[in-house]
Amino acid sequence: MIAFVLSNLIGLVRQILVSRTFGTNQALDAFYAAATFPDLLFSLLAGGALASAFVPTFTGFLANEKRDDAWRLASAITNLVILILGLVSGLAALLAPTIVRHILFVLKPDLDPALQSMTVELLRIILIAPTIFGVSGLLMSILNTHQKFWLPALAPVFNWVGWILAIFFLVPSMGIYGLAWGYVIGAILHLLVQVPGLLRLQGRRYVPSFELDNPAVSEVARLMAPRLLGVAAVQMNFVVNAMVAASQNEGSLTAINVARMLMTMPLFVIAQAIATAALPTFAAQVARGELGEMRSSLAATLRGVILLSLPATVGLILLRQPIVALLFQRGEFNERSTQMVSWALLWYTAGLLGHAIVEILSRAFYALHDTKTPVIVGTLAMGLNVIFSFAFANLFSQIGWMPHGGLALANSFATALEGAALFILMRKRLNGIEGKSIANGFIQASIASLAMTVILLLCLRLTAVIPPWLLVLSGITAGGLIYALILTSLRVPEVRSLLRFVQRRIQMI
Repeated sequence: MIAFVLSNLIGLVRQILVSRTFGTNQALDAFYAAATFPDLLFSLLAGGALASAFVPTFTGFLANEKRDDAWRLASAITNLVILILGLVSGLAALLAPTIVRHILFVLKPDLDPALQSMTVELLRIILIAPTIFGVSGLLMSILNTHQKFWLPALAPVFNWVGWILAIFFLVPSMGIYGLAWGYVIGAILHLLVQVPGLLRLQGRRYVPSFELDNPAVSEVARLMAPRLLGVAAVQMNFVVNAMVAASQNEGSLTAINVARMLMTMPLFVIAQAIATAALPTFAAQVARGELGEMRSSLAATLRGVILLSLPATVGLILLRQPIVALLFQRGEFNERSTQMVSWALLWYTAGLLGHAIVEILSRAFYALHDTKTPVIVGTLAMGLNVIFSFAFANLFSQIGWMPHGGLALANSFATALEGAALFILMRKRLNGIEGKSIANGFIQASIASLAMTVILLLCLRLTAVIPPWLLVLSGITAGGLIYALILTSLRVPEVRSLLRFVQRRIQMI
C-alpha cells in the first residue's frame, strides 16, 4: 500500500506536468485517443486476464512443491505473450489510419485531417509498449505469487518516471510526440525495476519453448478465455467512452481521463493494493481446501475496503473543485479546464465504493478457479455501461449539463450493479460471507462519513476566505480526524487492531 501511495503521488506529479504543458487541448485529446488502443491490446492479451488465469495455476504448482513445473509454465507463457503481442502490435501499426478514422473517431465525421494524422503517428509510437508491458505484467504476477509485493508495486512509479523524463527532455523539442515516447520509456522502466526481484527467486529458470502440449498451459488458456471476454467488455467500454468524448466539445476526452485518474488514486491505494496482496492468499487457501478460512479472509478484506472507501468518496466529492484547482490550474490548464475535470470527477467518485468491491470479489472468484462468473457479470455490466453512456450523455446535454459527466455517471452506475451482483453470487458460492459483520462495518463507516461530511461542508464555507491549498489541507485533516474519532468511539475492531499494531512497532523500536 505504501508503494501504491508513492505510485499515485508520482503519477499525480506526472499529470500536473502534463496538464501544465498541454492543458485540455486537441493535441492531448489525440494522445489519449491514441493510447486507448494499446491499453486495450495490453489488457486483453496480457493484463488482468492473464494474471487471473496464471496466478492460481502457478500458485498450485508452488503449493505442491513442483517448482520445475511452475517455471516451465512461466517460461511458456512469457514466450507466448511476446509472440502474440508483438504480432498484434505490428499489425495494428500497419492498420493505424483505419483504426483512428473508423474506430477512435468514428463519431466525429468532421475530423480534422491534421488531428487524424497526429493520432496515427502517436498510435504507432505507443504500440511499442504493449509487448513490454505484457512481459512486465507477467513478472508482477510471478513476484506476487512468491509474496513479493514491493518491487511490483513500485513498477508504476518507474512508469510515471518515464513520462516525467520525457516531459522535461523530449516534449520541449518534440511536443506531444515526446510524450508518446515517454509512454514507451515508462514501459521499459516498469519492466526493469522488477528484474532484481526475479533474479533473487530460488529455483528460477527459463525454458525457450512454447510448451503448447503442456496441460498447465492449456489450463491457463482455459481459465483465461472467459476472463478475456470480461476484460474485452470493460476495455470496449473505455473505447466507447473515448469515442463519445472525442465527438463532444474540445477537452472532453482529456477531462474524463484526468478525472478518472484522480478517482483511481484512492482506488489503487485502497482496493487494488489490498486485492493484489489478497489474491495469492485466497488462492493458497483454496489450494489447501480451507474455504472457511477464505470466507473469513474475504469478509475481513471487504470490511477493510468499505471502511477506507467511504471517507475517500465523501472527501473527493466535496473537495473536488479546490483539489483540481490546486493540482492543475496553471499554465495551459485554465479555469474552464478545472470545471470540466471537476464535473467528471463528481460522477466518477460516486462509483468508488463499487469499484473497490468489484476489485476484491473478482479476485476471490479467480482464486476459486472461477473466471466465468465475474466475466459474465462484468460483461453484462459493461454492456449496460455502454447503453448508459449514450443515454446519460444525451440526457446531460438536453438539460444543459456538460455531457461528458454522463459518461462518468454511466461507469459508476454500471459498476455498482456489478459489485452487487458479484456479492450475491459469492455469498451463495461460499454459503455466506459473514454478512452481518460486513453490514455492521458499512453502517459504522456511514455514520463516521456523515460526521465527516458536516465538517467538510463547514470548511467549504471558507472557500472565499482561504487559498485552495489551505482549504484542501484543513478539510482533509479535519475530516480525517473526525472520521477516525467516530470509528474509535464506535469500537470498530479494525481501529483497535491498527492501534495495537502501531504500539507493537513502537515497542520494537
